[in-house]
Amino acid sequence: MAKAKRHNLRKTKAKRGVSYARVQEIARELPGVEDSTSYGTPALKVRGTLLARLKEDGETLVLKTTFTDRDLLLGGAPDVFYLTDHYLKYPWILGRLPQIDESFLRELIAEAWRLSAPARLVKE
Repeated sequence: MAKAKRHNLRKTKAKRGVSYARVQEIARELPGVEDSTSYGTPALKVRGTLLARLKEDGETLVLKTTFTDRDLLLGGAPDVFYLTDHYLKYPWILGRLPQIDESFLRELIAEAWRLSAPARLVKE
């Protein structure tokens, strides 16, 4: 998330908001990403490994991250990112799709892909 650290997490509301359909389009640009389900909700996987899913509310994206990046996201944009008790011990972040900036989300999805994809695929 090197670029993301420098990225201004607080964009104007006019530039915010992404649908799950747009999340799918962005993720499908990456090798091996496929539509799936997780906990009965739409999900994105890379070679069978979860990288993101839509929460039951239909407006929250659960996204793979690192604990360090998660802390930065939570501190930098608490209006966009949050956690529930369920995810405290796991390297995932919850993001409010109506509030997130698309270009920043693109970086987060790419990082989630790198964390989830097999090493050989990432190397390619």
